[in-house]
Amino acid sequence: MSYADLAAGVWRIERGRLVGAAAKLLRDLDEAEDCAQDALMAALDAWPRDGQPANPAAWLMTATRNKALDRLRRRAMLEREHQHLAADDVAAGSHVVPDFVDGLDAARDQAEIGDELLRLIFIACHPVLPREAQVALTLRLLGGLETAEIARAFLLPEATVAQRIVRAKKALGGQAFELPGPQEREQRLGAVLAVVYLIFNEGHSAGSGASLLRPALCDEALRLARQLQHLLPQEAEVHGLAALLEIQASRLPARLDAQGRPVLLPDQDRRRWDALLIHRGLAALERALALGEPGPYTLQGSIAACHARAARAEDTDWEAIVAGYDRLLALNPSPVIALNRAVALSFARGPAEAWPLLQALAAQPQLQRYPWLAGAQADVLERLGRVGEAREAYLRAAELSGNAAQRGLLLERAARLAG
Repeated sequence: MSYADLAAGVWRIERGRLVGAAAKLLRDLDEAEDCAQDALMAALDAWPRDGQPANPAAWLMTATRNKALDRLRRRAMLEREHQHLAADDVAAGSHVVPDFVDGLDAARDQAEIGDELLRLIFIACHPVLPREAQVALTLRLLGGLETAEIARAFLLPEATVAQRIVRAKKALGGQAFELPGPQEREQRLGAVLAVVYLIFNEGHSAGSGASLLRPALCDEALRLARQLQHLLPQEAEVHGLAALLEIQASRLPARLDAQGRPVLLPDQDRRRWDALLIHRGLAALERALALGEPGPYTLQGSIAACHARAARAEDTDWEAIVAGYDRLLALNPSPVIALNRAVALSFARGPAEAWPLLQALAAQPQLQRYPWLAGAQADVLERLGRVGEAREAYLRAAELSGNAAQRGLLLERAARLAG
């Protein structure tokens, strides 16, 4: 591996921590990103000349902090703040390109790195930002994705994503760049988990475009969930979300056939499910349940675990899944959760029991143009033997779907019924 490849690889992994460290000093996300980028450029210059440092990540951290300190000096900050920053034996020094500090206190530095990353997560998901801006900023600062990559992932114009990021950074001007207090952190944690969940869902079942899956988004969401587990080990819902994502991600290899067409859950080859991810997910679920009363993500993780534990589709404990959705509805009475419960009920007790629930849900304004409702109606009608109505429902679901792969599957099922 070349020095350039090594530096780029370590920088991408550590980018969130580097930006977080610089943001703590500079209180400006644009400048913090510049410092992290400058540290990478310094590594590309120094490592081929001086050799690989013993700890490349620590070298980049020291370089980033020194870049930030140089910027503070150029800003001519108050002498008191300057002295406070210069007293940090990690960040102190006037060299733009630092020597590796062999005497670094590893335990303290690791704690600081954790705080920096956690701070950056809560900054990216600040309540002053709309959800789409939180997603874009999270992927930019913590996922390490460039603006063009985020735009491709969500099938948006690059200018739109760039505008969201710029507006988000401006909106954060004047906001505190410190970790919120315990009460505010608890309030904000919901937004943090929701953003990670949204990123994963878009990767798992893309809302638009030609492909059903966007694996890069799933990978980034998983990485963020695992970081949160490390940084907030006593938060049950953090482990619950990680459990849900690990188990859902385990099925990705089986979700498409050799031609790239979607494969529904009952038809998937479960031998292709990733056993390691299932193991990680079940372990995270056990940890979440041990920490207290299950919240929405832990309950969803428990439902996903029912599928993961079934060696065959016919072994699935659908009654346990219905019970899981009952508990989830009690916490979050959402029409989408009610729809998922009705689908589970159709497998637990038969399509006839689920059909009246689906008819009632069709009157919900939030589901009027929801393709998954029409798809569920079509499946239940087909199993009831009402073939003509099922075909019309499949066509309706295809019309509503924005994803070409999903639309193709629905049209294929409609065509089969027509034959």
